[in-house]
Amino acid sequence: MNENIEKVLRSKIRDIQDYPKKGVLFRDITPLLKDRDLFALCIDYINVSLYGKDIDYIAGIDARGFIIGSALAYKLKKGFIPIRKKGKLPYKTVEVSYSLEYAEKQTIEMHSDAVEKGSRVLIIDDVLATGGTLAASIELLEKLDAKIAGICTLIELSTLNGREKLKGYDFFTLLKY
Repeated sequence: MNENIEKVLRSKIRDIQDYPKKGVLFRDITPLLKDRDLFALCIDYINVSLYGKDIDYIAGIDARGFIIGSALAYKLKKGFIPIRKKGKLPYKTVEVSYSLEYAEKQTIEMHSDAVEKGSRVLIIDDVLATGGTLAASIELLEKLDAKIAGICTLIELSTLNGREKLKGYDFFTLLKY
């Protein structure tokens, strides 16, 4: 990515200290999403990174992964699968529980009929931190015999070593901190 473009993208990421709890530096992407040209540019860069990949569905993680994933699914003309926090889906679900760096235990779920066996799914989220949510999403999709076509985030917080939990999977990120 062009150095100047990266600088502009970084300028639209807002740092919020001590959120959601003391000691956590939260990278807020909402100013970036608000900028239609930069948001479109992000989706275009992700799209280019996927050239030649065989993808059936885009799975977005609750909640900011929905925004990025939906835009990308539209651009690629692929179906979109929401991976939600427990209790948000109305039909039969499968679920996985995991731990976050700032929370005791979380559970994510998706509809039990969200993918067909062997479907190739790209997982999208806004930030890779410790990798817990993405690893749980992989586990969730693999429970339904889906294949992981890749994983993509806007931001990677590399000092938290989240990529360690994603070994063996193709991973792409736009910005590293």
